[in-house]
Amino acid sequence: MKTIAELSPYVGDTMPYLYDGSSNEHLRVCSVYAFHLFTDGPGEMEIDGQRFPIERRTLIFLRPGQPHAFHISPAHPLSSHNLYCDMWDTGTPVSRHRTFIYAPQPFRLPELSLALPCSELDSLPGVFSLQQHPHLYDAFLHMVKQNNEMRDYRQEMVNALMYAWMLSWYNAVHTRTPRDYRIVRLLEQLEQHPEQREPLEHWWGKCGLKRTYFHELFLRETGMTPKAYQHRLWMRRAANLIQESDLSITAIAERLGYPSIHPFTRHFTAYYGVSPKQFRLHPQMKQDGSMIQR
Repeated sequence: MKTIAELSPYVGDTMPYLYDGSSNEHLRVCSVYAFHLFTDGPGEMEIDGQRFPIERRTLIFLRPGQPHAFHISPAHPLSSHNLYCDMWDTGTPVSRHRTFIYAPQPFRLPELSLALPCSELDSLPGVFSLQQHPHLYDAFLHMVKQNNEMRDYRQEMVNALMYAWMLSWYNAVHTRTPRDYRIVRLLEQLEQHPEQREPLEHWWGKCGLKRTYFHELFLRETGMTPKAYQHRLWMRRAANLIQESDLSITAIAERLGYPSIHPFTRHFTAYYGVSPKQFRLHPQMKQDGSMIQR
C-alpha cells in the first residue's frame, strides 16, 4: 500500500474554462486525474450519481474513469481553473493526451492514468471547499500560472509544486481547523506565549464559558483536551529552545515552569521518544509527538 508521500505527479495540462451548461458538460468520464477549482457559485456537480453544491472556491477532484457531470445554469455560467494530471507516472503520463467518453456511450476508455493502491489518496474528498484555506487556493492558482507561463524547466517546477500542494491538501483535509471564534482567539493568544503556565480555568474564563461546555467545545474544535494541548505547547517550545538557544537543559526546564529538570526530562522523553540531551545532539531523531493527546 502506497502513501501519499510516494506520489510522483505529472501535470499534463491546465486551462481556464467557463461552464455554461453546454452539452459537453453532461455525464462523462475522463482518462486522467482532474481538478476543477471554481471561483464562484452557485451550481451543482454530479459525481458517481450524487449531486454536490458548487459555491465560491469549491474544489472538485475526479479520479480516472469516474462518472461525473456539471449542472450549471446557462443564465449563470461559472469560471473554473482546470488541471489534468497523473499521480504515479512521470514516464508515460496519460494526462498529456487525456480523453473523454460521454453517456450514453459505454464508459470504456482505451487508456487510464495509473492508479496504485493508496488509502491516503482515496481518503481525499471529491468535493472540498477552499474557502477556509486561502493558502491552498492561492497555491493552486500559482501552480496553474506557472504551468501556463514558464518556459524553462516548466514541467519540473510544476510537478514539484503539484507534489507539495497534494501534501498540503492532505494535511488540510485531515487536520482539524478550529472555527469557533472564541477558541480561535484563545489559541492565537496561547501560541504567542507558549511558556506561560496559565491555569486552565483562565482559558474558559477568557472564552466566557463554563468549564464543562468549554472542555466539550475545545475538544470538538481541536481534537485535543485543553491539558493535552497545553502540554503540546510546552513540548514544542522546549524543542525550539533546545535547538535554537544555548540555554542549558536545566534553564529550559525552569523557563517552562518545571520545578526541576527531572519531570521535564520525563515529559520530553515520553513526548519525542528521545531525551532533551539526545535531541540537542541529534535533532534528526525527533519524532512527531503531536499524536500524544493525553
